[in-house]
Amino acid sequence: MADAPDFPKALLERIAAVTNKRARFVLDSILKDGVITTEQISQAGYDHPPRAAQDVRDLGFRLKTIKVKHTNGRSIAAYKLDEGELEVGKKGRRLLPKKERDALIHAAGDKCQLCGATHNLQVDHRIPYEVAGESQYEERQPYQILCGSCNRKKSWECEHCKNWLQVHSFDVCLSCYWAEPTAYTHIAMQPQRRVELVWIDEELNDFERIKDEAERHQLSLAEEIKHMLKKQC
Repeated sequence: MADAPDFPKALLERIAAVTNKRARFVLDSILKDGVITTEQISQAGYDHPPRAAQDVRDLGFRLKTIKVKHTNGRSIAAYKLDEGELEVGKKGRRLLPKKERDALIHAAGDKCQLCGATHNLQVDHRIPYEVAGESQYEERQPYQILCGSCNRKKSWECEHCKNWLQVHSFDVCLSCYWAEPTAYTHIAMQPQRRVELVWIDEELNDFERIKDEAERHQLSLAEEIKHMLKKQC
Protein backbone atom coordinates (compact mmCIF):
# COMPACT_ATOMS: atom_id res chain seq x y z
CA MET A 1 0.00 0.00 0.00
CA ALA A 2 3.06 2.29 -0.20
CA ASP A 3 1.73 4.05 -3.31
CA ALA A 4 -1.72 4.70 -1.81
CA PRO A 5 -1.01 8.39 -0.87
CA ASP A 6 -0.51 9.12 -4.61
CA PHE A 7 -4.18 8.37 -5.25
CA PRO A 8 -6.96 10.90 -4.53
CA LYS A 9 -8.50 10.66 -1.09
CA ALA A 10 -12.00 10.16 -2.54
CA LEU A 11 -10.76 7.18 -4.52
CA LEU A 12 -9.10 5.59 -1.48
CA GLU A 13 -12.27 6.03 0.57
CA ARG A 14 -14.35 4.48 -2.20
CA ILE A 15 -12.01 1.48 -2.39
CA ALA A 16 -12.02 1.07 1.41
CA ALA A 17 -15.82 0.62 1.25
CA VAL A 18 -15.66 -2.24 -1.29
CA THR A 19 -16.79 -5.58 0.19
CA ASN A 20 -16.67 -7.71 -2.97
CA LYS A 21 -13.58 -9.86 -2.31
CA ARG A 22 -12.62 -10.35 -5.94
CA ALA A 23 -12.96 -6.66 -6.79
CA ARG A 24 -11.19 -5.65 -3.58
CA PHE A 25 -8.23 -7.89 -4.40
CA VAL A 26 -7.86 -6.25 -7.82
CA LEU A 27 -8.15 -2.74 -6.38
CA ASP A 28 -5.77 -3.34 -3.46
CA SER A 29 -3.20 -4.83 -5.84
CA ILE A 30 -3.42 -1.78 -8.09
CA LEU A 31 -3.01 0.52 -5.11
CA LYS A 32 0.09 -1.43 -4.10
CA ASP A 33 1.80 -1.90 -7.46
CA GLY A 34 0.01 0.46 -9.82
CA VAL A 35 -1.15 -2.41 -12.04
CA ILE A 36 -2.35 -6.02 -11.83
CA THR A 37 -1.98 -8.67 -14.53
CA THR A 38 -4.38 -11.44 -15.49
CA GLU A 39 -1.62 -13.84 -14.44
CA GLN A 40 -1.62 -12.41 -10.90
CA ILE A 41 -5.41 -12.61 -10.70
CA SER A 42 -5.32 -16.28 -11.75
CA GLN A 43 -2.55 -17.04 -9.26
CA ALA A 44 -4.78 -15.60 -6.51
CA GLY A 45 -7.37 -18.29 -7.30
CA TYR A 46 -9.73 -16.30 -9.52
CA ASP A 47 -10.16 -18.41 -12.66
CA HIS A 48 -11.72 -15.73 -14.88
CA PRO A 49 -9.56 -12.55 -14.67
CA PRO A 50 -11.74 -10.49 -17.07
CA ARG A 51 -14.71 -11.15 -14.78
CA ALA A 52 -12.68 -9.91 -11.80
CA ALA A 53 -11.90 -6.72 -13.71
CA GLN A 54 -15.56 -6.37 -14.65
CA ASP A 55 -16.49 -6.61 -10.96
CA VAL A 56 -14.38 -3.50 -10.42
CA ARG A 57 -16.00 -1.66 -13.33
CA ASP A 58 -19.46 -2.66 -12.10
CA LEU A 59 -18.69 -0.75 -8.91
CA GLY A 60 -18.08 2.43 -10.87
CA PHE A 61 -14.27 2.38 -11.03
CA ARG A 62 -12.59 3.12 -14.33
CA LEU A 63 -10.05 0.50 -15.39
CA LYS A 64 -7.67 0.78 -18.31
CA THR A 65 -6.54 -2.44 -20.01
CA ILE A 66 -2.92 -2.58 -21.17
CA LYS A 67 -0.66 -5.30 -22.57
CA VAL A 68 2.25 -6.77 -20.61
CA LYS A 69 4.39 -9.90 -20.76
CA HIS A 70 3.48 -13.13 -18.97
CA THR A 71 6.33 -14.85 -17.12
CA ASN A 72 6.45 -17.29 -20.04
CA GLY A 73 6.96 -14.43 -22.47
CA ARG A 74 3.56 -14.25 -24.16
CA SER A 75 1.45 -11.10 -24.23
CA ILE A 76 -1.33 -10.84 -21.64
CA ALA A 77 -3.70 -8.17 -20.32
CA ALA A 78 -3.14 -6.07 -17.24
CA TYR A 79 -5.34 -3.50 -15.53
CA LYS A 80 -4.67 -0.10 -14.00
CA LEU A 81 -6.93 2.64 -12.68
CA ASP A 82 -7.87 5.08 -15.42
CA GLU A 83 -8.09 8.82 -14.93
CA GLY A 84 -11.51 10.42 -14.68
CA GLU A 85 -14.41 10.79 -12.31
CA LEU A 86 -15.83 7.72 -10.58
CA GLU A 87 -19.19 6.60 -11.88
CA VAL A 88 -21.82 7.19 -9.22
CA GLY A 89 -24.85 5.09 -8.35
CA LYS A 90 -23.27 1.71 -9.01
CA LYS A 91 -23.52 -0.82 -6.21
CA GLY A 92 -21.96 -3.73 -8.07
CA ARG A 93 -23.10 -7.31 -8.31
CA ARG A 94 -25.16 -8.58 -5.42
CA LEU A 95 -23.23 -11.30 -3.60
CA LEU A 96 -25.58 -14.12 -2.64
CA PRO A 97 -25.04 -15.88 0.70
CA LYS A 98 -24.18 -19.58 0.33
CA LYS A 99 -27.51 -20.61 1.85
CA GLU A 100 -29.40 -18.62 -0.78
CA ARG A 101 -27.21 -19.95 -3.62
CA ASP A 102 -27.76 -23.54 -2.47
CA ALA A 103 -31.52 -22.98 -2.28
CA LEU A 104 -31.62 -21.62 -5.85
CA ILE A 105 -29.60 -24.59 -7.15
CA HIS A 106 -31.84 -27.07 -5.34
CA ALA A 107 -34.98 -25.36 -6.68
CA ALA A 108 -33.61 -25.87 -10.20
CA GLY A 109 -33.39 -29.61 -9.61
CA ASP A 110 -29.67 -29.54 -8.78
CA LYS A 111 -28.76 -29.41 -12.46
CA CYS A 112 -27.76 -26.99 -15.20
CA GLN A 113 -30.83 -25.47 -16.81
CA LEU A 114 -29.21 -25.65 -20.25
CA CYS A 115 -27.45 -29.02 -20.52
CA GLY A 116 -28.63 -30.91 -17.43
CA ALA A 117 -25.13 -31.36 -15.95
CA THR A 118 -25.07 -31.91 -12.19
CA HIS A 119 -21.51 -30.76 -11.40
CA ASN A 120 -19.85 -27.34 -10.94
CA LEU A 121 -23.22 -25.58 -10.71
CA GLN A 122 -23.24 -21.79 -10.55
CA VAL A 123 -25.87 -19.11 -9.98
CA ASP A 124 -25.88 -16.87 -13.05
CA HIS A 125 -27.62 -13.58 -13.89
CA ARG A 126 -30.16 -14.34 -16.61
CA ILE A 127 -29.63 -10.84 -17.98
CA PRO A 128 -25.94 -9.82 -17.92
CA TYR A 129 -25.21 -7.32 -15.19
CA GLU A 130 -23.46 -5.13 -17.77
CA VAL A 131 -26.81 -4.71 -19.56
CA ALA A 132 -29.37 -4.64 -16.76
CA GLY A 133 -27.35 -3.54 -13.72
CA GLU A 134 -29.23 -3.42 -10.43
CA SER A 135 -32.62 -3.15 -12.18
CA GLN A 136 -32.72 -6.89 -12.85
CA TYR A 137 -33.09 -7.62 -9.14
CA GLU A 138 -36.66 -6.31 -9.46
CA GLU A 139 -37.46 -9.17 -11.84
CA ARG A 140 -39.31 -12.24 -10.55
CA GLN A 141 -36.49 -14.58 -11.57
CA PRO A 142 -33.21 -12.68 -11.97
CA TYR A 143 -31.08 -15.84 -11.72
CA GLN A 144 -30.64 -19.17 -13.47
CA ILE A 145 -28.47 -22.21 -12.71
CA LEU A 146 -25.69 -23.07 -15.16
CA CYS A 147 -22.75 -25.44 -15.02
CA GLY A 148 -19.31 -23.87 -15.37
CA SER A 149 -19.02 -24.95 -19.02
CA CYS A 150 -22.36 -23.42 -20.08
CA ASN A 151 -21.63 -20.28 -18.08
CA ARG A 152 -18.34 -19.79 -19.93
CA LYS A 153 -20.09 -20.31 -23.29
CA LYS A 154 -22.74 -17.77 -22.33
CA SER A 155 -20.12 -15.24 -21.19
CA TRP A 156 -18.21 -15.49 -24.47
CA GLU A 157 -21.32 -15.10 -26.64
CA CYS A 158 -22.75 -12.27 -24.53
CA GLU A 159 -19.48 -10.34 -24.57
CA HIS A 160 -19.40 -10.53 -28.39
CA CYS A 161 -23.08 -9.69 -28.88
CA LYS A 162 -24.08 -6.33 -30.41
CA ASN A 163 -26.59 -5.84 -27.59
CA TRP A 164 -23.79 -6.03 -25.01
CA LEU A 165 -21.42 -3.85 -27.02
CA GLN A 166 -23.81 -1.18 -28.32
CA VAL A 167 -27.56 -1.48 -27.69
CA HIS A 168 -27.91 -2.53 -24.02
CA SER A 169 -31.57 -3.53 -24.36
CA PHE A 170 -33.06 -5.51 -21.47
CA ASP A 171 -35.79 -6.90 -23.76
CA VAL A 172 -33.28 -8.15 -26.35
CA CYS A 173 -31.48 -10.13 -23.66
CA LEU A 174 -34.75 -11.43 -22.24
CA SER A 175 -35.70 -12.94 -25.61
CA CYS A 176 -32.29 -14.63 -26.04
CA TYR A 177 -31.55 -18.34 -25.60
CA TRP A 178 -29.05 -17.57 -22.85
CA ALA A 179 -31.79 -16.03 -20.70
CA GLU A 180 -34.85 -18.04 -21.80
CA PRO A 181 -33.65 -21.41 -23.20
CA THR A 182 -37.22 -22.74 -23.51
CA ALA A 183 -38.80 -19.62 -25.05
CA TYR A 184 -36.39 -17.54 -27.13
CA THR A 185 -36.34 -15.88 -30.55
CA HIS A 186 -32.58 -15.51 -31.13
CA ILE A 187 -29.11 -16.39 -29.83
CA ALA A 188 -26.94 -13.31 -29.29
CA MET A 189 -29.08 -11.51 -31.91
CA GLN A 190 -28.54 -14.27 -34.49
CA PRO A 191 -31.45 -16.34 -35.96
CA GLN A 192 -30.42 -19.66 -34.42
CA ARG A 193 -31.85 -22.54 -32.40
CA ARG A 194 -29.81 -24.72 -30.08
CA VAL A 195 -30.15 -27.84 -27.93
CA GLU A 196 -27.57 -28.84 -25.33
CA LEU A 197 -27.23 -32.62 -25.08
CA VAL A 198 -25.51 -34.62 -22.34
CA TRP A 199 -25.28 -38.41 -22.26
CA ILE A 200 -25.11 -39.90 -18.74
CA ASP A 201 -24.44 -43.40 -17.36
CA GLU A 202 -26.12 -46.06 -19.55
CA GLU A 203 -26.70 -43.44 -22.27
CA LEU A 204 -22.96 -43.41 -22.98
CA ASN A 205 -23.39 -46.44 -25.25
CA ASP A 206 -25.76 -44.40 -27.43
CA PHE A 207 -23.21 -41.61 -27.57
CA GLU A 208 -20.43 -43.96 -28.69
CA ARG A 209 -22.70 -45.39 -31.39
CA ILE A 210 -23.49 -41.91 -32.74
CA LYS A 211 -19.79 -40.99 -32.56
CA ASP A 212 -18.84 -44.07 -34.59
CA GLU A 213 -21.48 -43.27 -37.20
CA ALA A 214 -20.25 -39.67 -37.40
CA GLU A 215 -16.70 -40.86 -38.04
CA ARG A 216 -17.91 -43.31 -40.68
CA HIS A 217 -19.82 -40.54 -42.47
CA GLN A 218 -16.96 -38.06 -41.90
CA LEU A 219 -19.34 -35.70 -40.10
CA SER A 220 -19.18 -33.82 -36.83
CA LEU A 221 -21.36 -35.11 -33.99
CA ALA A 222 -23.82 -32.24 -34.51
CA GLU A 223 -23.99 -32.93 -38.24
CA GLU A 224 -24.54 -36.65 -37.62
CA ILE A 225 -27.41 -36.00 -35.21
CA LYS A 226 -29.06 -33.66 -37.76
CA HIS A 227 -28.53 -36.34 -40.42
CA MET A 228 -30.24 -38.96 -38.21
CA LEU A 229 -33.18 -36.67 -37.55
CA LYS A 230 -33.65 -35.91 -41.25
CA LYS A 231 -33.76 -39.61 -42.05
CA GLN A 232 -36.59 -40.08 -39.51
CA CYS A 233 -38.69 -37.24 -40.95
